[in-house]
Formats: sequence, structure tokens, C-alpha cells
Amino acid sequence: MNTLTISKNELKNAVRESVREAFGEEMMALRASLIPFVSDNEQADIERRYHSPSQKVVKSVTLSL
Repeated sequence: MNTLTISKNELKNAVRESVREAFGEEMMALRASLIPFVSDNEQADIERRYHSPSQKVVKSVTLSL
């Protein structure tokens, strides 16, 4: 049996980072579920009225629910 010895501080930092990543993923899923649904007709109307955005997209996340 192989053993690995790490300091208490290293373990604490590894656990903290893992929890932070998991929490971030769950928050993204929660935010995505709270975004209202827009039908294709509504989206076409929005694009017709307001054209394309004036700024480039900084970050885009695609989630399948």
C-alpha cells in the first residue's frame, strides 16, 4: 500500500479549491435555470428591434438542462 504525506495546509488548500470549483459550477447551473425562456419568435423580434450587440461577448457558457 502506497501512502502520500502532505501537510495540513496543503490539504486544506486543496479541499478549499475543490469546494470553490464545485460551488461555482452549481451556481452557474442555478443562474442558467433562472434565466427566462425566450421563444424563437420573441428572439427574432428582439433582434429585429435592437439589432446586434454593440460589444463583443466576453464569456459564453452553454449548459444542457
